[in-house]
Amino acid sequence: MKFLLHQGLAFRGHNESEDSSNRGNFIELLKFLAANSEEVNKYVLNNAPGNCLLTSPKIQKQLIQCCAIETRKKIIEELGEEPFAILADESSDISHKEQLALCLRYVDKLGRPCEHFLGVVHVDDTTSLSLKEAIEALLASHGLSITRIRGQGYDGASNMKGHIKGLKTLIMQESPSAYYIHCFAHQLQLVLVAVAKRNNDCVWFFDQVSLLLNIVGVSCKRHGMLRNARLEQITKTLDCGEIETGSGLNQEMGLPRPCDTRWGSYYKTICNIIAMYPSIHEVLVTLGDDTLHRADWTKIHFMVGAFESFEFVVATHLIFLIPRYPNELS
Repeated sequence: MKFLLHQGLAFRGHNESEDSSNRGNFIELLKFLAANSEEVNKYVLNNAPGNCLLTSPKIQKQLIQCCAIETRKKIIEELGEEPFAILADESSDISHKEQLALCLRYVDKLGRPCEHFLGVVHVDDTTSLSLKEAIEALLASHGLSITRIRGQGYDGASNMKGHIKGLKTLIMQESPSAYYIHCFAHQLQLVLVAVAKRNNDCVWFFDQVSLLLNIVGVSCKRHGMLRNARLEQITKTLDCGEIETGSGLNQEMGLPRPCDTRWGSYYKTICNIIAMYPSIHEVLVTLGDDTLHRADWTKIHFMVGAFESFEFVVATHLIFLIPRYPNELS
């Protein structure tokens, strides 16, 4: 159980019946342990009492809860009576319920900054008052008080940083020293996106990148074409001695679709475009000559023209240089 929790792996399998070839991580690990230890084998699975197998979902959840309690207890003991900061964010889960995640940040006895996840609580809504009550209740359940908070870290949503009724204002009313700091990486992200969207050249370039991803990444078959072209290109350059071999070099690449809330994902996409430029060009030309893709010929031929253009190449290298600096900062 400790191993599965530490690795963040699922406990249960799709089919845990005795005739299943894979009964899930928990039972398979237990079987492995029993097979390699006669002492353990005496007390688990088939040799365990029928009412004490400790493999049912209900029992597993109770044991997990015990582990969570012990983990939080260790965090609170390490914190002691020292002040701390909180990091919080809300999000909806797969069942569309609003959840609030809370982390503690503090300096331990050796002077090292520590950041530990404390828990997730369900909130009926995301108003600042509801979030404050949820945080206060979670802290109180572990013997902590809002008055000991010395820092707050949230995103820039109005219910979080509002000057009149925002969460940071409500907490500062009880703990005036609980200074609010906007997430620096998120703040930097917002600035970069806002500036990029006001620059016509950047807008044009990322429109072309989006079209390229739609063409090359539309199916697994085209991903396979790109991987094969990349492999052939690496083989040729290795034979010519143009690149070196070694651990971690010449890894398989793809074209990940960038995420608007993570500027670093744009940087990675641009890096891969530069590294795979000959391979991408080869795939585009191949698709443009294949009659099976006649329906996409207009977009493909337009993309080939843009991909070969001086403007696209210059923009790729220029934008590669610019976000490299904030990528390291964030």
